[in-house]
Amino acid sequence: MKKLLLVLVVMLIASTSTFALGGQDSGSKAAAETLTPTGKLNVEVFDRGTDGGKTLAHDNAWTNWIKQKVKADLNIDITFVPVGRWSENTDIVNLMAAGPGSAPDLCYTYGGGMVEAFRDQGGVTDLAPYIESYLPDLKKLLGSDPAYPGKDFIYRNADRQTGAIYSIPSYRVAIAQRNVFIRKDWLDKLGLPLPKNINEFYQALRQFRDKDPGGVGANRVVPFGQNNDVRWGLANLIHHFINPKMSDKDRWIYNIADRSIYMDGYKRGVQEMNKWYNEGLIYRDFPLMVTADDFYNQIKSGVVGAFCQNWDMPYRTDYRILEDLRKNVPSADYVPVDIVQNKDMMDKVGLQMFIPSFSPNKDAALKYLNWLAKPENYQFLQIGHAGINHEMVSGVPKTLATPPGNQWIQNSPNNIDYTMPINGVEMGSAELNAKVLGFSYGNIPPEVIANAFVISTTNARAAAVFTATTKVNQYNQDLREKADDLLAQAITCKPNEFSKTWDAGIKDWLASGGKEVFDERKSLYK
Repeated sequence: MKKLLLVLVVMLIASTSTFALGGQDSGSKAAAETLTPTGKLNVEVFDRGTDGGKTLAHDNAWTNWIKQKVKADLNIDITFVPVGRWSENTDIVNLMAAGPGSAPDLCYTYGGGMVEAFRDQGGVTDLAPYIESYLPDLKKLLGSDPAYPGKDFIYRNADRQTGAIYSIPSYRVAIAQRNVFIRKDWLDKLGLPLPKNINEFYQALRQFRDKDPGGVGANRVVPFGQNNDVRWGLANLIHHFINPKMSDKDRWIYNIADRSIYMDGYKRGVQEMNKWYNEGLIYRDFPLMVTADDFYNQIKSGVVGAFCQNWDMPYRTDYRILEDLRKNVPSADYVPVDIVQNKDMMDKVGLQMFIPSFSPNKDAALKYLNWLAKPENYQFLQIGHAGINHEMVSGVPKTLATPPGNQWIQNSPNNIDYTMPINGVEMGSAELNAKVLGFSYGNIPPEVIANAFVISTTNARAAAVFTATTKVNQYNQDLREKADDLLAQAITCKPNEFSKTWDAGIKDWLASGGKEVFDERKSLYK
């Protein structure tokens, strides 16, 4: 099946806190309030820094183009409000707490739990009354919902009792999530084939540790690279041990704030990582590596034999992992390996878009959101200028690596931070989207991207979906932090202390709100 999928994809490519909030909006069954046009709008944008020649997220050629065209099309003046990509939880909370004039009128986040917390405090606008009147282009763009046949995706977050919609999801064009990557040049030096299962992968890491095939020095070699975000970087390896027969009901109930520590088999997976860590296979100081750039630079230095991250991480032009690594080690090559079961696949949901209830510019926010859903607007933002951001290959735009310092450099892949409703390039058909995906990675051959995509999605399941309005959301941040702390402690402790450490952490986690959340979810699921 995997080979067939690979052939099909290659063929497609080759063929072409306390908030200063107003009262909560009434349910969507009530008539929509009359929104007063203001001609002004504050819009959130992720700030990814300026490393690698990136421009200021809120003030650059792209934002100027948006401002000018929105002014001409809608007579609205836009101001972009930067929010740290990796500190979004804290930044958005602070902006919401500051209230009108500080918080953006149109916000987005990857944290659905945060939107729920804002909603519970009366801080989010019910968007349901405005979908048909304000958002027809967005509704068309988002299309149908694969999780709920016959339902439009724009209604994914509708409350089952009231019909209220407090956030609208953007959609992911590519639904691959993570891959495990390994240094093929190291395997070749050792005469080892690509690992086909988790045990062969484990044995390869031991060879990396003992024989240092990269010649980096026995004290410097890192068989498996990892930073402090363990729940993501070790997810594929840990989730391999989760019971594959778990029902969607249990998968939904026991996944809180994107943490799965209570799922059947998760403990076994963490215990295996504890074994690997104590054998010197996982980077020993990972709890101290809190900066993403430090992790990427370690990989680029040539000392890391394997790692697990986003499915396309080594090939992305914004991170330049493989590109910069080859400046240090010209023969270096990272390739994905299909070694685990129970892989995760992205749901169609990307960002969550919402409008604060206290915004004085709701009319402008809705109009701009619909403006972003028009092909003439989002396609230019995605592919940019011919000869600068892309070139046409057989009728398909191939993304170019725009030189640092060029005013039209894209701070995020295909400007996903500005094309709010879409994560990925949308060309109007699945066939064209597949071709664009293969051509979106600079000088990386499209068949390499196709292979990585197929490996990531083979034997993978999307997160279990169940739309319900939860009321017990006040524990999300605490449970997220406690789960992350427990993972670090359980992986780094001595093997004979593992069960005691894990069981004590789980007991505290349940007492800190986990059990209350589980009980509510069990009562909601029907």
